[in-house]
Amino acid sequence: MATKVLTKRKRIALVAHDHKKAELIEWAIYNKTVLAKHRLYATGTTGTLLETALDQSVTKFLSGPLGGDQQIGAQIAEGKIDVLIFFWDPMEAQPHDPDIKALLRLSATYNIPVACNRATADFIFTSPLMHEDYDAMLPDYSAYTQRKV
Repeated sequence: MATKVLTKRKRIALVAHDHKKAELIEWAIYNKTVLAKHRLYATGTTGTLLETALDQSVTKFLSGPLGGDQQIGAQIAEGKIDVLIFFWDPMEAQPHDPDIKALLRLSATYNIPVACNRATADFIFTSPLMHEDYDAMLPDYSAYTQRKV
């Protein structure tokens, strides 16, 4: 099985649904020192809020419903995102639910850590693996890509 190195300085995508933005910002402020050691990416409004709250540069994509989730998914598929922190709202349907499912599927496909709530984000960020190089196993999809249709 192939591996890819997630370097000590991780590339972290941060996404939050509207009713979870305040929770993500609060979590990010609490983890400001750790986040400052990494490169941050976010969808639209969330990125702007994070830049202000953390006083740190954030690479911003479009708003989720306008394609931002798909842009982050593409970055994951290209090996340009190492960790996804996605505070999604389980109590409210989203108009872009298929995009959200695709984003989570890509995270699983490319074996990157994903946190969908604060507790999981806390576990990821307190792991020693978050602060050192990590050899992530990449599943072998060659049988899938070489199949005859």
